[in-house]
Amino acid sequence: MPDLFERLKASCPEDWEAYTRHPFVLGMADGTLPEPAFRYYLEQDYLFLIQFARAYSLAGYKARTLEDLKRAKDGIAAIMDVELNLHVDFCRKWGIDPASLEDLPEDPANMAYTRYVLERGMAGNLLDLHVALLPCMLGYGEIGPALNEAAKARGGETPYAGWIAMYSGPDYQAACADERQYIDRLAGDDLPEARFDELAQTFRDATRLEIKFWQMGLDAV
Repeated sequence: MPDLFERLKASCPEDWEAYTRHPFVLGMADGTLPEPAFRYYLEQDYLFLIQFARAYSLAGYKARTLEDLKRAKDGIAAIMDVELNLHVDFCRKWGIDPASLEDLPEDPANMAYTRYVLERGMAGNLLDLHVALLPCMLGYGEIGPALNEAAKARGGETPYAGWIAMYSGPDYQAACADERQYIDRLAGDDLPEARFDELAQTFRDATRLEIKFWQMGLDAV
């Protein structure tokens, strides 16, 4: 039987294709993405990370074992102590003043997506929350290597090479592999079909919100 992530993707192939091959994404590979669109995305992604940390805080509340609680704690620490700092440095390289980031208004697409993730976590259990987060984490895990190959085929010259390297790199790919194993453990060996259908709806909704997140960047310019 395919792992849960593969089953979830297979439940909404058109949405997954529209997400992972969105014009925003493809524009990073060939360098045609307007730089103002990418800057706007970077600014909103900083705010997204803050909400992502809140989601891991919720995962701690939803944890039923010490292992789950430790995983949630490690996720918060990774975002607050590592990822946000890396993101600030990345923004600085793109001419974005780090002091301005926390005062930015949230784009409605950003707000809709992040609050949806938190709502699914509040209404459901730990598996519901992680499935709502999967299109982000594991989607980037697919997009990064695909863009890396596409960029190399075009000679590797793109202003978005740093972003591509981050998500195609071994550290991020290892984190994705670990998350795939974790959701399989949460789902167990005998996931009822009705329960899978619930999770598939969450996954589909989150994927569609990811599409709107990319579009948000294009619409800003």
